[in-house]
Order: sequence, then structure tokens, then C-alpha cells
Amino acid sequence: MPSDSRPAVLRDARADDAEPLTRLFLASRAAAMPYLARVHSDEATLAWLTHVVLPGTDVRVAETREGGNVRIAGFLSLAGSELEHLYIDPGLRRRGIGSLLLAAAKEASPAGLSLYTFQRNSGARSFYERHGFTAVAFDDGSRNEEQEPDVRYRWAPGE
Repeated sequence: MPSDSRPAVLRDARADDAEPLTRLFLASRAAAMPYLARVHSDEATLAWLTHVVLPGTDVRVAETREGGNVRIAGFLSLAGSELEHLYIDPGLRRRGIGSLLLAAAKEASPAGLSLYTFQRNSGARSFYERHGFTAVAFDDGSRNEEQEPDVRYRWAPGE
């Protein structure tokens, strides 16, 4: 598992990751964005992760070892050059896991990445800006299910 220099080990997601990734997704969103509308049930979120995200995007999982137990600490979902999702277990934030996942996304899409995050998600915005992403567009929320204003970010090497 992780060495002293790495906060986690990355691996490709498997079909049997759907349930723990759903729990992590829901917990992370609730902790980071308590204001966000819940537009789907837990069961619908599990079905979406199982049948859409896992088979339709490149999903990488970050694992840590704690007391001999392996724990899923975070994951990312990449569709080409679009970073669809990056979520960290709320109890493991600020330990370098998000940076490790983001570095993997940049490596997988070396010509550049784009993503959306909610405008009110100041933690995510600061994280992406620290990692070289630039805000390129602001939307009123009509493009997402939550109807929450969002911001489009882009990263390109050398910028």
C-alpha cells in the first residue's frame, strides 16, 4: 500500500467498487456542500455509478491502509479530457489524496483538462486553482440537475 512518500495507492476501479464509491460520493458531497440539493435517492445514485460512471468513464480509486485494513480514500472519473468527478472521503481530506488523484488525471490527459464545480464550493475552487486550473466560464445553474451556479475550469500544461 502507500509508502511513506505517498498518501495513497491508485488503482483502476472495479465493478464491485460501486457501493463503496457511492457511499464516499454521498458523504463527500454532504460534508463539502451541505447546501446542495439532493436530487436523487441513494439507490438511484448507486445505479448511476454502477451503470453509467464505472463502465462509461476511466475511474481511478485511491486506497489507504490503516491498521492493516485497506480503505477507499477517494476516486476520480475522467471522460477523455473532462474531469467528471473527484471526491475524497471527508475524514481523509487535506492529506494529499486529492493532489495524487489530480496528478493521475493530468497524466492521463497531458494536453489539458476541463471540469465544472459549483461556484459556492470554495474548497474545490481553491484546490483546482492551486493546481493550475483557470476559471473560464460561469453558469447560472441551468445546465446541472441541482440548479446550482457553477464554474468551468481549464488546465493546460505550461499555462
